[in-house]
Amino acid sequence: MKALKSFLLGLVGSCALAVGAELPIIKEVRYDGLNYISPLIANEIAKVQIGKTLDIQRINQSILDFYKQGYFKDIWATEEDGILVFHFVEKPVIASLIISGYGAGKDQAVINKEIGLKKGDVYDEMKINATKKRIIEMLEKQGRYDTIIESKIEEISQNALKVTLEINQGEEIIIRKANYYGRKNLKVSRIEASTANKERDFLGWMWGFNSGKLQINEIETDSLRIQDLYLQKGYLDAKVSQPFLRTDFTIYDAELDYYIEEGKPYKVSGIDIVQEEMVIDDEELYSAIKTKQKKVFNISTMRKDAETLKYKVGDLGYAFARVTPDLDKDVEKSEVRIVYYIQPGKKVKVNDVIISGNSKTLDRVIRRNILLAPGDQYNMTKITRSKNSIMRSGGFDDIQIEEKRIDEENIDLLVKVKEAKTGEFSFGVGYGSYDGIMGSASIKDRNIFGTGLTAGIYLDKSQISTSYRFNIYNPAVLDSNYSLSTDVYQSQYDNFDYKEKTRGFSLVGGRRITDTLETTLGYMYQQSELSSFSNSFYLNYYRGKYTKSSIIPGVYYDNTDSYFFPKNGWKANASLEYAGVGGDAEFLKYFGNLYFFKNLEDLIDVDLTFRFRSKLGYIQDNGYVPLNERFYLGGINSLRGYQTNSISPRDRFGTRIGANKTSYSSVELSYGLFETVPMRLSVFYDYGMLGKNDITQIRRSSTGIALEWISPIGAITFIIPKALDNKPGDNTSSFEFTMGQRF
Repeated sequence: MKALKSFLLGLVGSCALAVGAELPIIKEVRYDGLNYISPLIANEIAKVQIGKTLDIQRINQSILDFYKQGYFKDIWATEEDGILVFHFVEKPVIASLIISGYGAGKDQAVINKEIGLKKGDVYDEMKINATKKRIIEMLEKQGRYDTIIESKIEEISQNALKVTLEINQGEEIIIRKANYYGRKNLKVSRIEASTANKERDFLGWMWGFNSGKLQINEIETDSLRIQDLYLQKGYLDAKVSQPFLRTDFTIYDAELDYYIEEGKPYKVSGIDIVQEEMVIDDEELYSAIKTKQKKVFNISTMRKDAETLKYKVGDLGYAFARVTPDLDKDVEKSEVRIVYYIQPGKKVKVNDVIISGNSKTLDRVIRRNILLAPGDQYNMTKITRSKNSIMRSGGFDDIQIEEKRIDEENIDLLVKVKEAKTGEFSFGVGYGSYDGIMGSASIKDRNIFGTGLTAGIYLDKSQISTSYRFNIYNPAVLDSNYSLSTDVYQSQYDNFDYKEKTRGFSLVGGRRITDTLETTLGYMYQQSELSSFSNSFYLNYYRGKYTKSSIIPGVYYDNTDSYFFPKNGWKANASLEYAGVGGDAEFLKYFGNLYFFKNLEDLIDVDLTFRFRSKLGYIQDNGYVPLNERFYLGGINSLRGYQTNSISPRDRFGTRIGANKTSYSSVELSYGLFETVPMRLSVFYDYGMLGKNDITQIRRSSTGIALEWISPIGAITFIIPKALDNKPGDNTSSFEFTMGQRF
């Protein structure tokens, strides 16, 4: 054996190549103890040429290159009769990874990604230390300091380890005092509404109050937020210092200081629009601007105006139009002139639509909601409408559509979606003043196998009712503009004055006219039976068990911007039910709903949404209108503060006989309690009318507050209503809530 000694700057554990007078010719290269890397890859790393004279420097470099892979704790090389052997002692593998004290409630894959360590990784002390450092840094960004992490290593088997990281999270630093030196014209509460770090409230430990916890990763941005707030109020010369944080680490308290120079508020003296190339009439652009002359300047409004102008130009096909606002200040007069410079660029067409992020949903389900296709001229408004259309499907948490330039005249649309949990398993409870304790169970999916189909099975049970229902809905049959849905149901309900049993089915077809407008045509067959009347006078209005066979044409419109909590837009539907296609019931029922949503944040800089809801109904008697087909008011979906279906016209014997005409309206102001949590608090006023011949025969109203929360366990709603003008004999309600669970 010929051996050559190799000194590898202290990096090689051992080397068994002896120094000889004559270096051998390499006939073969072998790898002993190598599992992590294939021989083919190992040859690429070693770079040893067979048939060449053994090169000591090359061997040294090869060993160094193998070390860089991070898989080995010892490497050496031997040579005998021209056979070069690299020997490896591999590092052990993390076969089990346990992390305690961090990531409660998070998915394990999310935790592994955050800390940069996972089961199956090669064990390396430097990597473990780097992981500890990363966890400490992440906790400091969350406001926790002096975190201690202990690591325990146990050998499970040869080359397999169990790694346990025990994390003792540090203390939270609390901002006990926040000072805004130089502040005169803005309230502290308004400033702190815009910042992440703020002074702890007196009841900071209580939900809904500011805890004062330091968020160190946000503190540098807070001064910019304060400055932007001043710019929204017209203070163009305002200066806000970087924050000064003084911390007492013995008690983990802090005091936060800002130094502010406010200056004076500026008013808008004029507005100019300068087009580099005339592509749209100036008057059309000026009419779209919300900023008004002689009003206090607001940088937020200016930004939105710039975006509006970009949309106006972008809708003409200029995908890369640039709108640059410039401010011409007159310091002496405290006035500013806004100049918008528009550079349209060139018109472009859509080359391709590329969809990503949909691990479940089929591409075609998303694509059919996108209003631009390859070959179409670019239109910015259609991009926004496409986003809203996809979001309204309820299958996605977020969607982004980006433009990728292919050349000067073509772009690709990159549609990036974040899928939501569309499956719902609900096991809920609720309470109503009349219904008592309510329970419900259902299983539903709004995106079966990623096809966009919705199907559900529902069971509801309360002290007065039991119902079962199955439905399936296809919003785009064969990816066309046609939809189809069916419902099969059975229910039993104890009304105030009688029991009602119903079973039936419906089949509804639809045709999408635009992305927001759809027409429908449905058929319903239903059997109903009323019994256990509270008095014999009901027999004057009831002919016995009856069937209803109806045709129901309708129209539906929806341009809202969200599935759960719309902030802007309209929803409306109108239907005409013609009962008398066979069966016993004979009537015409006209019914319509209208919803309007408007977010007021642009006006008052608070996440406040105005909601308006209205319903209108009319029944034309063509022979027989059963009692349970008439209109009643009361309950969560009509007139809060009154028990479900309790408001009704009565005959001279006090019998509830239902109405032929009804109207209901509701006005709400809904406030977003948190930026990151889907929870809203609303105040409402409800007003309803109904009557047999005169719609003003009965009038009732109510007011109250409601808390809505899309929680991890489902949609929760608490309602505290108050009937305002209830009459003797009315059945009122003072509290209701519902709760379910999503998966």
